[in-house]
Amino acid sequence: QSDIENKVCPILLDLSAPDSDDEYKVEAVNIICKMASMLSRTTVEHMLLPRFCELCSDGKLFQVRKICAANFGDICNAVGQEATERLLIPKFFELCSDSVWGMRKACAECFMAVSYTTSPEVRRSKLSPLFISLISDTCRWVRQAAFQSLGPFISTFANPSSAGLYIREDGTLSIRPSVQDVNFNSCQPSNNITVMSSSANAALSSSEQPMEIKPESSTEETSAEIHTKLSEDLNKNPREESSGCCASPGEDASCLCQGDNAAAGAAGARKESSFPGLSSGLPSAEDVFNTFLYWRPPLPDISQDLELLQFKAEKHNDACSVPCNNCVASNEIKKVLQSLQEHIDDPDVQAQVQVLSAALRAAQFDSVGDCETKKMEESGDSLQNKMILDEAAVSHTACKQVQGDTLSSPASQGDISDQSSTSVLKSTDSEEQHRGTSVFLRKEQENNPPFEDDKSKLQDIIPQPLLDQYLSMTDPARAQTVDTEIAKHCAYSLPGVALTLGRQNWHCLKDTYETLASDVQWKVRRTLAFSIHELAVILGDQLTAADLVPIFNGFLKDLDEVRIGVLKHLYDFLKLLHADKRREYLYQLQEFVVTDNSRNWRFRYELAEQLILILELYNPNDVYDYLRHIALTLCSDKVSEVRWISFKLVVAILQKFYANSANALGLNFINELVVRFRHCSKWVGRQAFAFICQAVVEEECMPVDQFVEHLLPSLLSLASDPVPNVRVLLAKALRQTLLEKAYFKSVGNPHLEAAEETILALQSDRDQDVSFFATIKLKRDNMNNITIEKQ
Repeated sequence: QSDIENKVCPILLDLSAPDSDDEYKVEAVNIICKMASMLSRTTVEHMLLPRFCELCSDGKLFQVRKICAANFGDICNAVGQEATERLLIPKFFELCSDSVWGMRKACAECFMAVSYTTSPEVRRSKLSPLFISLISDTCRWVRQAAFQSLGPFISTFANPSSAGLYIREDGTLSIRPSVQDVNFNSCQPSNNITVMSSSANAALSSSEQPMEIKPESSTEETSAEIHTKLSEDLNKNPREESSGCCASPGEDASCLCQGDNAAAGAAGARKESSFPGLSSGLPSAEDVFNTFLYWRPPLPDISQDLELLQFKAEKHNDACSVPCNNCVASNEIKKVLQSLQEHIDDPDVQAQVQVLSAALRAAQFDSVGDCETKKMEESGDSLQNKMILDEAAVSHTACKQVQGDTLSSPASQGDISDQSSTSVLKSTDSEEQHRGTSVFLRKEQENNPPFEDDKSKLQDIIPQPLLDQYLSMTDPARAQTVDTEIAKHCAYSLPGVALTLGRQNWHCLKDTYETLASDVQWKVRRTLAFSIHELAVILGDQLTAADLVPIFNGFLKDLDEVRIGVLKHLYDFLKLLHADKRREYLYQLQEFVVTDNSRNWRFRYELAEQLILILELYNPNDVYDYLRHIALTLCSDKVSEVRWISFKLVVAILQKFYANSANALGLNFINELVVRFRHCSKWVGRQAFAFICQAVVEEECMPVDQFVEHLLPSLLSLASDPVPNVRVLLAKALRQTLLEKAYFKSVGNPHLEAAEETILALQSDRDQDVSFFATIKLKRDNMNNITIEKQ
């Protein structure tokens, strides 16, 4: 390091000086960028970084600026986050707005590396708008590079505490976030604010529920709004609230009562399990209101809704208009309920479904009442007005009681004695949260016109414009104006984007994934086929069964170029499915034996390798009924490589039978092997029988007594085979494997004498190779170096 600092760096600084020769300067800059990763951070920051920043603004040679832009990510990684944000980010902004398009293109290509070095705040507030400017650049080549880097740039927003997934040291995905990330996220509510509930603890438990991410807002403003509303509403008379609840229609009360006990239990679990360590050191809830422990989304103001309901009651002259509105509302509620069915396991979604179900029944109830009103005009107006006012009283009362529940004060709840009041309280609590989320989605839609009609594309993990641009990569217009391979780049980075958003935001990518899976270019479908098993880990078993299995089934019937992507990770995907769903693929596995091109033997070789792994996913009966036929078919393949790997598959099947005490199936399979291979008319089959017997003994996949009874006599009979290649493999099996086992070394073993007689006969064989392998006793180290003769 001292030599580099005292001898090498001064030379590079001289050659890269402003008054240096142009050719020397270009080469010196290139060497400085390459050396940055070899030097210590202190050396780079004090000696090379000032000159690099100076060269980024070199107005004389654009080649110098281009080299700086191309290696910007490496320099950021070498100096670390603090120096990057303080010195390099301003220079990066200059390069991204350079007049030469090659500079902007180089910046787009290294954008992910630069983003990886910065903090989340800088990444979101500064780099995201900068990237949007690159992705809408006037030059097509800049836009092309930006779209290729869009997915990797989005992946830098990944946060294990919000997505519920993180990558272990061995590179595999894990479902539960690390403890440090959860604690860090809980202690700092300013970043991706989450409801202070049991979500953090649930993420550490064995359940696979994703952590709920609420819309970003200010904790201080929210707490102040809640406290103001609470102080105003606590002055109301609780008896009026109870009477309002009692005036509600019986059907509405019965609907809202569903799931009340479960919801109350969940509320109690939230309060007790959020921060168990803090409960002992804090005063009781009756004495103090803590906004940190009981923070919640702001409660909506329903005063305008009350005025609207009263206005409808006064102006209700046309009896037919309300039933039509109720029908429209019912249809909208049904659509929302259908969209929520995919995520029904989420507790918050369940609460929303309960509220919407109650609202649907209420809408239908109102519709029936209005039809009767039309028949009886004189008494119908008063009945309709009474129903509207009752609904207003219920909503107003429930809002007050939700605020009282937020205080968690028994004194504030003591006057509530009616069971229907409690039901309305809990159900309206979920409804308030749902309304708050709707307000947030409405604001986001106003800011993002391209998705006005699609609320499902909104999330708060990454900046929404970045996601909108990513989703637009499947637009055919992009392929015409940006890059014909843009759909392939979208498919390539989709697992990384899905990991960043987490499974709770899969609805944002679902339509895009389905569009890519049906793309006319087989390269796009092939890319998805190679990564579908990783996406299944990210989404979990339920979303995989609902959304990925149909696409997986389509890939199974696709071109061989697409099917090989599924086949290479067939075991990884099937093991993520439930047993009943997995069993449906037993028959479809036979379709892999048939390929578009019979010369594509590597496809069948990959199938045999995957079947060896897949055996553990099925019971012995399924293996015998389905997989056994595939294995025997592959054993008769025209290509020797496929046959030899298939022999190992046969041995693995035999081991599966005896490991699960399915001796009857194992015996039937042994008899089939003897008939199929030992008595095969072709010498290749008889040679395969010798190899199978040797592998059975090496793997110890069946009891020795079963082997000497059912396989050994047929094996020793190969000593009289007319083909030397068969006798060579028999000599190897006896000398290298059988006679080395303790069972055959024991004195007095009746089978030892027969084996030794066979060895003596092979030692005097007329073929030199047979006599050689029957005589020599190979060392264990040399056995791996001698390959089995495959002819």
